[in-house]
Amino acid sequence: MDKYTVLLVDDEEDVIQVIMKKLNWEELGFSVIGYAGNGVKALELMEEYQPDVVVTDIKMPYMDGMELAQRIKSEFPMTKILIFTGFDEFEYAREAVHLEVEEYILKPVNSMELTEVFKALKSKLDQEISEKQNVEILQKYYLESLPLRQANFYSMLMEGRVCEEEIERYLSECRLSFPGPFFCCLVIHTSVNQAPKAMDPLLLSTSIQKQAEERLGEKWRAKAFPYLGNTVMIAQLGSGPEISELTDECDRFCKYARHMIGAVVTVGIGQVCGAIPDLFKSYASAREAVSYRVIYGSSRAINMKEIVPQEAGTPGVTNDAQLSGLFKMIRLGSEEDIVKAVDTYLHHASLHERSLQQYHIDIMELVSGLYRFSVNNEIPAEVFSGDMRKLYGNILDMDSGMLEKWLTDLSLSFREELNNARSRSTKSFVSRAQEYVHNNYADEGLSLDGVCQVLGVSNSYFSTVFKKKTGSSFIGYLTDYRMDQASRLLIETNEKSYVIAQKVGYTDPNYFSYVFKRRFGVSPNRYRTEHSEGET
Repeated sequence: MDKYTVLLVDDEEDVIQVIMKKLNWEELGFSVIGYAGNGVKALELMEEYQPDVVVTDIKMPYMDGMELAQRIKSEFPMTKILIFTGFDEFEYAREAVHLEVEEYILKPVNSMELTEVFKALKSKLDQEISEKQNVEILQKYYLESLPLRQANFYSMLMEGRVCEEEIERYLSECRLSFPGPFFCCLVIHTSVNQAPKAMDPLLLSTSIQKQAEERLGEKWRAKAFPYLGNTVMIAQLGSGPEISELTDECDRFCKYARHMIGAVVTVGIGQVCGAIPDLFKSYASAREAVSYRVIYGSSRAINMKEIVPQEAGTPGVTNDAQLSGLFKMIRLGSEEDIVKAVDTYLHHASLHERSLQQYHIDIMELVSGLYRFSVNNEIPAEVFSGDMRKLYGNILDMDSGMLEKWLTDLSLSFREELNNARSRSTKSFVSRAQEYVHNNYADEGLSLDGVCQVLGVSNSYFSTVFKKKTGSSFIGYLTDYRMDQASRLLIETNEKSYVIAQKVGYTDPNYFSYVFKRRFGVSPNRYRTEHSEGET
């Protein structure tokens, strides 16, 4: 990492300007990415920039430095915190050792002292990153991989070759525990093409696995192992709805890997199951979710249940790899990709140089596979609504050119239906979220977590789609709507500002005034006066 980023927080802007000018930030290996006048604004900048270091004063309006430090350690645990404190606040600040603050610096700020603090902090940050990228440590991680017996058991699980009667024996032999009661597979894909320079891909994947175990293993009682070029984790959930929280944590892990190690990591999240032998189904859907990175982007978590609208269960495909490839192109590919996949399937050996009887069997498998695909994805395919025997007869009468056209047209119609379903699905829950805001904006506790819980989706997926559809973050949309309602009440009623603040969801009238002025450029009272004068 060339430079570490710093966020300055102080309600006195002249203090911030002095700090910015006193230090040679570039020489120290840091850059100031921004500053905030209070803790609320600082949290907004934290979400956007995720700086490596936060330097904050204690006494500030709306949210003081101690509360800010507590929030940062909870939501951004890797961020280092330096606290400015006056002499009379020093003992109070020192008592807050549970915040894991790096340093307490007495005001007024001394440039030499501050320089030494940042030099020490730079060394500490360098050491942390060096430890994560150190080749010797990566080799040690690799040697500490799961024993062969465990690896064999995990492989059998992923391939669906473990029956219920054998579970206890395998768990006992491998010294593994899976109390559940629910399970979910995660497929962690690390891009080889976008790996950091001079980093061996195998060692990089091993490092990512180790980091995933450290950040996800304890809370989700997860077991990690390498499988078919990826890292697979089996997470255990207390209840099915916890899958949204797991998705959000996986999304944060992807961003962490990109920021700290420079690795491009995508996590596919499979369906939740209630029995260990069914984990192969969860793995299949998790692996498919990873493939959707071509649509939704890398360095993020992708929950299969969220991105495939109204899909029920594991996709129905035949054992024919070529037909499976066609279905994959229907979901992910372009029209050109589908045309090529149809051609590949029809010219595969399974449909050529066969007896008439075998050809009939192949056609039956093709139609059955297409039918299962349409049913599992709830695609209203009219071709399957009539007499199936007549359909088989019509297809058997087709020559190769007619069959290719029929299969191509049907595949393209499937693709269009899936694209329309995705669009309807995202528009639906965005509209529901907006309607929820309109009906509940007066609730001071209205939050992103609450809306996602009502909608039944993860924070990361909701935030991505909401911003894509509306051009604004959810918090930004909520704030703008509250301000619009407040401006209307200021003009149409004679109620006091603090009453209007409560009506639009703000218990602190001072903070309401601060947000209102940031939106309209004037205080609420001034806004009412200006618009009243305009009407007269």
